[in-house]
Amino acid sequence: MLFNSIDYIFFLPIVVIGYYFLPHRLRWILLFVSSCLFYMAFIPKYILVLFAIICIDYFAALWMEKKQGLARKRLLILSLLANIGILAFYKYFGFANQTLIELFALIGKEFKHYDLGIILPIGLSFHTFQSMSYTIEVYRGQQQAEKHLGYFANYVLFFPQMVAGPIERYASLGEELRKKQTLQYQNLSAGFRLVLLGFVVKMVVADNLAPFVNEIYSAPLSYNSWQIAIALLCFSFQIYADFFGYSLIAQGSARLLGINIMDNFKTPYFAENISEFWRRWHISLSTWFRDYLYISLGGNKVKYARWMLNTLLVFGISGLWHGANWTFIIWGLLHGFYIILEKPVKKYTNAIITFVFVSIAWVFFRAPNFTIAKDILGVLFSFSSFGTQQVNLWTPLLALALMFVLDLFYRKKRFDLVVDELSVMQRWGIYFFLIFILLFFSGTQKFTFIYFQF
Repeated sequence: MLFNSIDYIFFLPIVVIGYYFLPHRLRWILLFVSSCLFYMAFIPKYILVLFAIICIDYFAALWMEKKQGLARKRLLILSLLANIGILAFYKYFGFANQTLIELFALIGKEFKHYDLGIILPIGLSFHTFQSMSYTIEVYRGQQQAEKHLGYFANYVLFFPQMVAGPIERYASLGEELRKKQTLQYQNLSAGFRLVLLGFVVKMVVADNLAPFVNEIYSAPLSYNSWQIAIALLCFSFQIYADFFGYSLIAQGSARLLGINIMDNFKTPYFAENISEFWRRWHISLSTWFRDYLYISLGGNKVKYARWMLNTLLVFGISGLWHGANWTFIIWGLLHGFYIILEKPVKKYTNAIITFVFVSIAWVFFRAPNFTIAKDILGVLFSFSSFGTQQVNLWTPLLALALMFVLDLFYRKKRFDLVVDELSVMQRWGIYFFLIFILLFFSGTQKFTFIYFQF
């Protein structure tokens, strides 16, 4: 089920009303059933994959808590291998097969193509990473194993953030799911604001930028350098608005139930350097890699050469996590190189320089293959004024302006908190403005959320 669908407009109020009508002891059942229905709106049978992840990690954590030493470590390894194995099978089998075909072709050999006809379960990367964080925390003794299978299942399945995050830790989301919530106007008001803004950011900004970006990337050699540069600018804000819009709707939907989930974005394009960008962009994933991979490799408490290797490894894996394609790995490695190269010159960087480098890296994230990426960058740096195609820039430029104004508005404080400080008339003025532009300026085409593919 898509957030930006009529189905969800009816689904969410029904869940919220039912949630507050039920006694606390039965609410986990409603959330579990609702989350299953939400997920099964895509490909119903893939709910079994999530059930497998839930059962594996639930029992692994229970047994781990009773063991010490090597037995405890083995249970963690088995749990991680099971999660990574499921993810690798669905997401990376085809990529690995194609890579082997190409490698064998280089030496004049043939490697068989295997087509298993499998489709990546939506949001699988998020589910596995969230569940793995729980077992790692239990192994480290930082989290008690959850005894109630239903509450653990809801932690993995919780419908507002189940498909594209944020990737929550059990210590925060698990506790929120257990709280005895009461119907409060503040929760309903804040939830409404966040959902409304999320719809605007996704449907007015991201969906109005998408057609222009798609047009340029479909035939980059038909456009001049300025058109390509604007396309890069537009995709930077399209992916931001698309993912940030999802996160806002997720936060708002959860808040309507009295449940708080973390901020996943904090105006990342105001970052003064790449390191700061990653503290503001997809925060839940950045902190996941920091806490469970980067620090485990020694972090910055190692020799400089080893630190550089660690940085490239973490960002390379991050790129692979995003997609089964070498273009994603290059995107991740670019950010790793950025971090390494900026260290001696960090005091000379600023938000504009950072944005330019981030936007160039996004080319590899957006391009379906190296050929398109090469063509995009080739035209961009040729500084050509010749192009065979003309484009309408008014719609994307207006969408960009709206996103920039919104970011300025809540740059220092989250949108719902900023609005809460305003008078009643000011608040309702903002609501009517957002509803107006949502109704009259939403994109004419319906686009799914970009991060659903991960």
